[in-house]
Amino acid sequence: MANICKMKPVYLLFLFLALTTVASLRGFSQKTDLAGKAVKPADTTIRELDEVVITATRVAKRIIDIPYSVVRINSVSYKFDRKIGANDMLSSVPGLFLQSRYGDHDVRFSIRGFGSRSNSGVRGVRILLDDIPESEPDGQTRLEALDFNSIGRIEIVKGNASSLYTNAPGGVANFLNDMDFNRSLVIQFNQFGSFGLHKNGFKAAVKTEKYRFLTAYSYVNYDGYRQHNSEYWHILNMVFEATPSAHTKLSILGYFVDGAIKLPGSLTKEEFAKDPFQADQRSIDRDEKRITTKGRVGIRYDATFGGNLNNEIEITAYGTIKFFERTAKDYRIINRYGLGLSGRYIHKSMPGKRYNEFSVGGDLFTQPARTEYYENIHGTRGDQILQVISDDITNKGFYISDNFEILKEKMFVLLTARYDNLAYNQTEETLPSRSDKRPFNGFTPKLALNYKLTPIIALYTSFGWSFDAPAANELDSPDPANLFNQDLNPQESQNFELGIKGNMFRWDKDFFKRLGFEATFFNIRINNEIVPYEVLGDVFYRNAARTNRLGIELGAQLEIYQGLNLGVTYTWSDFIYLSYMARTIEQDSLGDFTETDRDFSGNIVPSIPEHNVYLSLTYSHPIGHHFNVFAKTSYQGISGLWVDDANTSKTKAYNLLNGVLGMEMKFGKFNMMASGGVNNIFNEVYVGFTNTNSADKRFYEAGAPRDYFISVNLGYSF
Repeated sequence: MANICKMKPVYLLFLFLALTTVASLRGFSQKTDLAGKAVKPADTTIRELDEVVITATRVAKRIIDIPYSVVRINSVSYKFDRKIGANDMLSSVPGLFLQSRYGDHDVRFSIRGFGSRSNSGVRGVRILLDDIPESEPDGQTRLEALDFNSIGRIEIVKGNASSLYTNAPGGVANFLNDMDFNRSLVIQFNQFGSFGLHKNGFKAAVKTEKYRFLTAYSYVNYDGYRQHNSEYWHILNMVFEATPSAHTKLSILGYFVDGAIKLPGSLTKEEFAKDPFQADQRSIDRDEKRITTKGRVGIRYDATFGGNLNNEIEITAYGTIKFFERTAKDYRIINRYGLGLSGRYIHKSMPGKRYNEFSVGGDLFTQPARTEYYENIHGTRGDQILQVISDDITNKGFYISDNFEILKEKMFVLLTARYDNLAYNQTEETLPSRSDKRPFNGFTPKLALNYKLTPIIALYTSFGWSFDAPAANELDSPDPANLFNQDLNPQESQNFELGIKGNMFRWDKDFFKRLGFEATFFNIRINNEIVPYEVLGDVFYRNAARTNRLGIELGAQLEIYQGLNLGVTYTWSDFIYLSYMARTIEQDSLGDFTETDRDFSGNIVPSIPEHNVYLSLTYSHPIGHHFNVFAKTSYQGISGLWVDDANTSKTKAYNLLNGVLGMEMKFGKFNMMASGGVNNIFNEVYVGFTNTNSADKRFYEAGAPRDYFISVNLGYSF
């Protein structure tokens, strides 16, 4: 990694583009027909990039036709892996930086820096589960409902998606339950690992001519590698799909989650050096934890109609219920209920013999909540209510999209735009009785262009605006006289990207048969960036003035030989505060706090590495008709992270090496999969999560040490 980091990223980009261009013109050239389309031998079974469809862009499109940077990962690529947190499956995605806070499901998502400000949960990236927002109306998300034994594919749209979704300046992650099974089946899952990890469950799928039904249940227990770090979860997912006619589909989707996690807190530099796996004593004394019970039920209707079946309508309605108990300085009980409705209409036509696809859609999500505050007595709720606050968050938005052909089968222009109205209302029911409200509105247009150099290689570029209103917790006021922070404003950005992607084959070769690649350059200018700061363990938010983010994302997958694949991804991030004056609150050696006005202009944005390298080598080989063996080794190198806006300290770079071995066995209708792996093979001690801008300098949380896991899955197909 050191040698890679010494090269200027712009040189890496030019080198990457040169190599892929030469490969496309020479070694990976293809036979074409008279129309210029790639000719594939009849006996091949390789799936091309332009056959892979993405739905997270709100219109089903092939990857090669989408003028954004997008990634789709199928469950077959991670079926042997650990499958606890999203980082177990998604660390190979360029531009996506994942920090597992405690080695479990609680993962910080960051795409091009958006999401790095969240010290808990996901922020700035829209999370969908089966195309339904798992994100709250204010854009904040927790990932408890994701069960990767049930997820069939994951779609990542990187970069500004605000013209399609609310509060999505960083992009979209869509997790879809596995409904692509060919026959009815039942699978029983078992996984065991270090630090008390065990995950057990089952998946059952039923397929008939008219309907499909999937249900999956998992129980997860994890003691954790830090003190005061245990958790458990019950996760149930269910999907029912019926096809009343050839061109209609009715889906019912639901989940239920129940569990709890204890929180060890962050450490000072001295505490981390002494014992990186200890807990903050304050967190132990408070017995800091989150207890969660939540569920969702949705119903979706799809229909295609018209003489040429060129019209499509989709309507989705869903309801949520969420119950939280949270202990920190106080003890909070939070009850939330939500109702959501979304719809879209798509019309396809051929004006002037040019393809045109127009769509219009809208979203409504309202979520009332009631929060009770009690005294926290060593993790136990006090008897007397100290405060009761009722609030309501309503998000209304609509979007339009038009994708039209400029050059026949070569150049397409995509225009998208969205208007959002986000309203926060809050009332204090206990004395002194008071109320507050904050409305936010934003219009976010975007222009994108896709040009196909060949049927399987495309250039793309886009420019657009994003609007990111503060989340509800970000509006907490540091001034006790106000319920909402009246000084916090939405962050807005201008986003530009330019990239190339392709998937090339040499049908008649055994070596270097396939090369898939993507390279993206982006530049983002942000006004009023929302950044966190901490006072006595309480986190508040403020606006930085102007930020510039410059970056390069490179990714390639090379099939070296049949079954042997090399994956390489690299992300370079240069994120700078252009203008930023802020009042900081600091603690001296005596424990006293002082306020100081400081200029952070020219400083580097914290919690984002300048260099992020990921390498993987996988090998899969069949043995006879009944066995298939699998091996994978992966390496990730992360450069150091600044821990605060003042750039007072930087964590050390770290390098992780992981390995997995697996085997599948099939005997008629019975099948078994067994795998085992080691993460962080060299047991490196590193900072895996940074608690940004902590006033008492508790910035540091340890990443997972060496850990082992084994999995055994038993299945039967009907």
